[in-house]
Amino acid sequence: MFYQGKTVLVTGGTGFIGTHMVKELLESGAKVRVPIHKRPLIVQDKRIEIVCPVDLMKLEDCQIMVKGVDYVFHAAGAVLSAAMSANPMAAMVANIVLTVQMLYASWLENVDRFLLFSSSTAYPVANYPIKEEEMWDGPTHPSYFGYGWSRRYFEKLGEFVSSNSNMKIALVRPSAPYGRWDNFDPTTGHVIPALVRRAVEKCDPYEVWGSGEEVRDFIHVTDLVRGCLLALEKHATCDPINIGCGEATTIKEVVQIILKAANHENAKVEFNTSKPTTIPIRMLNTTKAERILGFVPKVSLEEGLKDTVQWYRQRGGHGENKC
Repeated sequence: MFYQGKTVLVTGGTGFIGTHMVKELLESGAKVRVPIHKRPLIVQDKRIEIVCPVDLMKLEDCQIMVKGVDYVFHAAGAVLSAAMSANPMAAMVANIVLTVQMLYASWLENVDRFLLFSSSTAYPVANYPIKEEEMWDGPTHPSYFGYGWSRRYFEKLGEFVSSNSNMKIALVRPSAPYGRWDNFDPTTGHVIPALVRRAVEKCDPYEVWGSGEEVRDFIHVTDLVRGCLLALEKHATCDPINIGCGEATTIKEVVQIILKAANHENAKVEFNTSKPTTIPIRMLNTTKAERILGFVPKVSLEEGLKDTVQWYRQRGGHGENKC
């Protein structure tokens, strides 16, 4: 009942995570406000208040968006991927300005609670499930130097705002999300949507960037969103918390599941180590989320990947070889 009747702003509510956030909040009884900038709104519901056109790079527009709002889920911004490594600065600038302006506007308009996304990319290198308190034990992996350090800064910025205002801030550090409405653009998408797209489009040979031995903690987007809602409700204390699956999976294992789900198991798989990849190993320790939030992921990797393949085939892919 925490969200029942509350007015909740979801920035980035037309994007991947934001779309699922909007759906979950509506199911929780919230009145949802979504700013529209470029992309159209995916979720259609009369309980959604649409505000457009809006430019969240401008403080005055941010203030308009947060006026009368109880809670803010700040999911707007650019997400970096290995494929975008040629021009990371544009995403950095957008993310920093968006976040600073939204926090400032929420402070000025006396928003009660604000969920701020950090990232698992901000952690130092580790070959084991890393805990929240280990964030500052070393630098980020070199491939995350810009993005990871910016997320560290966001956490400190959140602490600053929290300590100088009455706004309660939840800090979440997600692992790698995937699922429906992900970004399947081959130039900007992450690893799972790229692999799903190639499998559904029957690419043969089936190219995989990297060696396939890279290890990740993949979490289904619906589990991530559920964890975020719990974090804002139960742990808006500016104390970071990992939201992940808590299980390590290699890219090779992901490839096998996706190819099976796409009925493309006979494809010749080629691992291309000349293509850009990021950190070799990233695993999150999720015991804190379970202890404090009672959060345990519900969607298995096999179930989630199968659903993503089926959804992409129905909505985006056509089973044709466009490789």
